[in-house]
Amino acid sequence: MTQMWAFFGYDEPNYTYTPNGKKLLTELSRLSPVPVFVRTHNLLTTGDGTSSMKWGSTNAYREDTNGRAIYDWTIVDRILDTYVSRGMKPLVEIGFMPEALSTKPQPYRHDWRPGLDYNRIYTGWSYPPTDYDKWRELITKWAAHCIEKFGRREVESWYWEVWNEPDIGYWHGTAEEYQKLYDYAADGLKRALPAARIGGPHVTGPSGARPQQFLQSFLEHCLRGTNYATGKTGSPLDYIGFHAKGAPRFLDGPSTGLGTGHVRMGVSNQLRAIANGFRIVSSFPELRDTPIIIGESDPEGCAACGVQTNPENVYRNGTVYSSYTAEQLARTYELADAYHVNLRGAVTWAFEFEDQPYFAGFRDLATNGIDKPVLNVFRMLGRMLGDRVTVESSGALPLDVVRESGVREAADVNALASRSERTVSILAWNYHDDDLPAPPADVELVVDGVGAREVDVTHERVDATHSNAYEAWKRMGSPQPPTKSQYKDLERAGRLQPLEPSRKVKVQDGRVRLAFTLPRQAVSLVRVTW
Repeated sequence: MTQMWAFFGYDEPNYTYTPNGKKLLTELSRLSPVPVFVRTHNLLTTGDGTSSMKWGSTNAYREDTNGRAIYDWTIVDRILDTYVSRGMKPLVEIGFMPEALSTKPQPYRHDWRPGLDYNRIYTGWSYPPTDYDKWRELITKWAAHCIEKFGRREVESWYWEVWNEPDIGYWHGTAEEYQKLYDYAADGLKRALPAARIGGPHVTGPSGARPQQFLQSFLEHCLRGTNYATGKTGSPLDYIGFHAKGAPRFLDGPSTGLGTGHVRMGVSNQLRAIANGFRIVSSFPELRDTPIIIGESDPEGCAACGVQTNPENVYRNGTVYSSYTAEQLARTYELADAYHVNLRGAVTWAFEFEDQPYFAGFRDLATNGIDKPVLNVFRMLGRMLGDRVTVESSGALPLDVVRESGVREAADVNALASRSERTVSILAWNYHDDDLPAPPADVELVVDGVGAREVDVTHERVDATHSNAYEAWKRMGSPQPPTKSQYKDLERAGRLQPLEPSRKVKVQDGRVRLAFTLPRQAVSLVRVTW
C-alpha cells in the first residue's frame, strides 16, 4: 500500500505562505503517514511575488546592465521553507524562464482570467533561454543555495523536474530544444548535488500522438542520445513524469431526456492516459524499475476555471469529486500492477484559491480555509497502512471496462483494502460517472482470515450528511461570507466524521461480516482491528 497519492500541486506558488495556504499544507502534512510531496509552477518566474490565478513569481534571477546575474532566493526560500518546516518534501519544478533569460520576454506577465482564451497565459516566460550556460549556472547556484540552507541530506530527499507540459504552449520551443533545456538543467543540478533526483518530461496526458511521441523521444534521448550539455551519451533520469486528465461534460436536460442538466465525468479519459504512459515506459526494458510520477492526475485540466465559466466543474464541491478520486486512485494502483511499473507518485493538482467566493467551484481541496469532501478521502487513505490485499466485489466493474468506457451503465461498487499487523482497512465507494440521484447500494462486507475472536470496527463516511462542508453550507443558505459562528460549524463539518460509533463484532470461522448501505457517490472507510 504505497502512499503514491501523497503528492499535491498547484500553479500559484505565492499562495503557499498565505494563512489559508499554510493551514491547508499543515492539514496535508498531518493526514499522511509518509512525507507529502508538493509541486508548484513559477518558482523561477520573474515578478514581485504578487499572486493571481495561474500566475506566481519569485524574482530569483535578474541581470544588471552588464548582463551579470543577480540571484535573490528570498521568495523561493519562503515557499520551500513552508514545506520543509512541516516535514513535507518539494517536488521542485525548474521553471519558468526568467525575463532576463527569455528569447522573447515581452509580454511577460499574462492577463488571463476565467472565461478568457486559455492560450493568453503563454507569454514571455514560456520561451527558451538566450544563453544555456547561464541557465545551467542558475540551477547550480539554486541547488547550492538549497544545500546551504536546508542541508545536503534534506535536499537529496527531494525530487526535481524540468519545466511543465513542454508539448503544448508552456514551451515555445521544439522537442529537441526541450531536451537541451533538460540536459543543461540536469547537469547544473548534478554539479552541485550529484545525488539529486531529477526527471521529466511531464508532458500532457499521453492519449494523442503528439504527447506520446514527445515522451517516447525524450526517453530515447535520455537512454541513448547525445547529451547537449556534456557531449556524452545519455542524460540523467531518476524518474519519469507525465500527466493525465479526465474529461467531464455538462449535459443539459433536453439532450439527455432527464429533464435537468447534470455533469457526466470522464474517468476513462484519465485512466487511458495513465495506461498509455505506463505502456510507453514499460516498452523500455532499461526503465522497468525507474520510478514514475504522474505529475498531474485530475478529473480535468483547469483548476482555476470555476463553475461560472465552466458549468461542468460543478462536481468539485461535493461528493462526485471525492468518489471519483477513490475510483481513480484505486484503478491507478491496478494499472501499475498490470503494466509492472514502479509507480512512485500521482500528483493531485488542487490546492486553494485566494480572494474567491466560498464554494465557487474551483478545483481545490479547501475554500477559504473550509475543507471540501474530497480532502476527507485523502484522510481515509492516510489511515490505510501495510500491504494491499485482494478485494472481490460482486458490484465491481472490470478494469478494462472502466478504462475504455467509464462507468456509464451500472455503478462501480468496489473497494481498496490494506492490512497492517493487527488492522484491516477497507475503502469502499459507490461511483458513477453521471451525477444523478440513485438508490444506495446494499453492501455486505466480509473480511476473511481474521485471527481473533472479537474485533473493534470503526466506520467513517463521506456522503451528503457526513464529512461534507458543502452540503452544510447549502443548508445554512449558502452565506457569502459565513458568520464567525457559521465558519466554525463549517470547519467541523469539513472534518472526517464517523458513520456510527466504534463497536465490537464477533468473529465467526475467521470471518467478520458487516452490512451497511452505501449511497451513490459515497465513500466509506471501515477499519477492523484486533
